Amino acid sequence: MKVADSIRRKLTEALQPTTLVVEDESHRHAGHVGARPEGETHFRVTMVSSAFAGVSRIDRQRRVHQLLAEELKGPVHALALSLKSPEEAA
Repeated sequence: MKVADSIRRKLTEALQPTTLVVEDESHRHAGHVGARPEGETHFRVTMVSSAFAGVSRIDRQRRVHQLLAEELKGPVHALALSLKSPEEAA
């Protein structure tokens, strides 16, 4: 399974987002520390979920990092996050 697919599956199952975009930005980091020629090292996640309502930005990020702990220990070197509740996205 590709890393992006694993990220999508885990976030969808746990947070049931109304919007979820997982972008592999590895090509933008070629030659940087942590980059691999085959990619799948640098990701940007944009997500809207009611699970984030009333939750601080830091706690949202912590939750996503916990869900993706396996990926962050292995293939993922960098993870940029934009996490909003439906009210904030409107």
